[in-house]
Amino acid sequence: MSGDRAVGAQDATSPEEDGVENGLSEESAAPGRSTGRRKLWWPAALAASLALCLGVPALVASGTSASGTVSATPATDSPEAGFARDMAVHHQQAVDLSFIVRDRTADVPVRNLAFDIINTQANQRGMMMGWLDQWGLTQSSQAKPMAWMKMDHAYQPHDGSLMPGMATKADLDKLRGLSGRDAEIWYLQLMLEHHKGGVAMAQGYVDVAVNESEKRLAQSMVVGQTSEIQLITDMLAERGAKPAS
Repeated sequence: MSGDRAVGAQDATSPEEDGVENGLSEESAAPGRSTGRRKLWWPAALAASLALCLGVPALVASGTSASGTVSATPATDSPEAGFARDMAVHHQQAVDLSFIVRDRTADVPVRNLAFDIINTQANQRGMMMGWLDQWGLTQSSQAKPMAWMKMDHAYQPHDGSLMPGMATKADLDKLRGLSGRDAEIWYLQLMLEHHKGGVAMAQGYVDVAVNESEKRLAQSMVVGQTSEIQLITDMLAERGAKPAS
């Protein structure tokens, strides 16, 4: 398909409705680099309205820069900004994976899981993009993924993935080439690792968070994705399969 359009929760509410182009979006491919593919785009006003509806204030009280200085809004090198950018990319790939499997299986439980992930993570992604816009910060940066976690060294992927749990291009290509039960199992295996990485990232932000609104969102990610990890593990067992690792 061609052209850009906003994608929200309604795009994934019915198995009969078409979503965005399956596959990696612009953000999933690489932060700050255009690939010519469509992406999920949320105007700041829409994201702010969603945040208020969910009871999460769209405005922030303070943030912390790399030097530890507290400011009125988060600095571009703060954990608040870094987490929002990185988790937005991480969420985008979960949405992409879920749209791919939607068209490759008729299995109701798997499709329901995919729709839940699309709705939840597209909404959360919109909130984070809205915050960055309100803070006057860019939605991508030259910083290495996970640099905001202030580890002794930046995240160094060994398999070509951008961040913990993210699927590689080869993983996505494999999913596109499968159908039926094989697609279900591979999707569940990929999402299991994806959620594990997402939980680790969200908890990493919770541990250093200054912004209470973003911290609450990250905590909800930890709780929600931890629950889905058990669900996905059970779904794999029901299909006679095990986690990929």
